[in-house]
Amino acid sequence: MIGIMSDSHDNVVAIKKAVRFFNGAQCELVIHAGDFIAPFAARELGELSCQIIAVFGNCDGEKKGLKKAIAFFGEIQREPFIFAYEKKEFLLTHTQFANEKYLKSGKYDVIVYGHTHKPDVRRVKDTLIVNPGETGGWVTGKSTVALLNPVLLEAEIVFL
Repeated sequence: MIGIMSDSHDNVVAIKKAVRFFNGAQCELVIHAGDFIAPFAARELGELSCQIIAVFGNCDGEKKGLKKAIAFFGEIQREPFIFAYEKKEFLLTHTQFANEKYLKSGKYDVIVYGHTHKPDVRRVKDTLIVNPGETGGWVTGKSTVALLNPVLLEAEIVFL
């Protein structure tokens, strides 16, 4: 299983809940679609039992500090970040989710995005699109993450 989160916005309590959930679900990978905000909050993800792959969000100003904090247990890149996992092609972004060229290309099995704070799981042709909503819960009052089965290419939104 793959855990997906975004927009944690320094909510350490919610981040810890997400970590417990992902560890309990025995996730092999966690994806963060940006907006950690500060390195102190990102460090909480070091408690995960697996690697993390992330992109910077539009509110992540302290990029050097975030890169350093995450380097111990994963990697963080600028968006869009393309990677392969379990023989599937992933495109990870924060704000560029509306870029139609990604969908039209047909190159990606999964597109993960954040920024909107609204959960979104849908298919466009052969591409699964996932926005886990907001882990931080500051905007909607609901802390959410997503759980992705990379074999079946199915995802579900989970309330923390």
